Amino acid sequence: MREVRALLLAAGLGTRLRPLTSSCPKCLVPIGDKPLLEHWLCSLHYSGISEVLVNIHHHREMVETFLSREPFSGWVHGVVEDELLGTAGTLRNNHQFLDKSTVLLVHADNWIQADLVDFVEFHQHQRAPGTVMTMMTFQTDSPTSCGIIETDAKGVVRRFHEKVTNPPGNLANGAVYLLEPEVLNWVSQNPDVTDFSTEVIPKFLGRIATWENKGIHRDIGAINSLLIAQSDPQPESCWRQVDAWMESYLEHPVHEYLSNTRAKIQ
Repeated sequence: MREVRALLLAAGLGTRLRPLTSSCPKCLVPIGDKPLLEHWLCSLHYSGISEVLVNIHHHREMVETFLSREPFSGWVHGVVEDELLGTAGTLRNNHQFLDKSTVLLVHADNWIQADLVDFVEFHQHQRAPGTVMTMMTFQTDSPTSCGIIETDAKGVVRRFHEKVTNPPGNLANGAVYLLEPEVLNWVSQNPDVTDFSTEVIPKFLGRIATWENKGIHRDIGAINSLLIAQSDPQPESCWRQVDAWMESYLEHPVHEYLSNTRAKIQ
């Protein structure tokens, strides 16, 4: 089995969350009292993935300082994008780090509670023959705002509908993938490709296995969804000690903004 390396996409501008993201990058917005990115890194830590790359752009200094903390030393690496490259562009730009491994590609602006160990186990031992990618899926209540998939009897993606008016179902693309080297190689050989959902997935239809997450799966890019996430059960923390960075973070205005916004809605 190949080593699994993770790429967390965390460079987004968070435009739908403004003005919250005017002072805080979307990847560090709080879920409970911890940054979203820390929840992701804790999940990876528990799953045994020990090589992680995080792309950085918006509020670069704040994210770099967060990643410089002792718990992430030696296994989490930040890579700065001076200009946003798109999902596929980030994969291609980091080909050397990811080469010859199975890549766990994560849109880290999603709030997810999933069994990543089972996800990896499924990809390595149970996915349909001939598939080179496993897509995490979930049942959505708002299919028009998601990428909706159609699968065959073996759970292989046959059709993909990206945010269409009348989608044929509610099984959605969760924007978390396990990729074999063939996918990364194809992306690297096609330099004009930038978007994973609209340009890469259609190329591999019939070769994408699916694994359904039955736990929490939220796009917290909108304020209402972010507020709902604050009431979700919190997973056990990996790093309980409150360091200087966390002390400062807990005083950040983003917490007061969320609290005040929640009170107005209620």
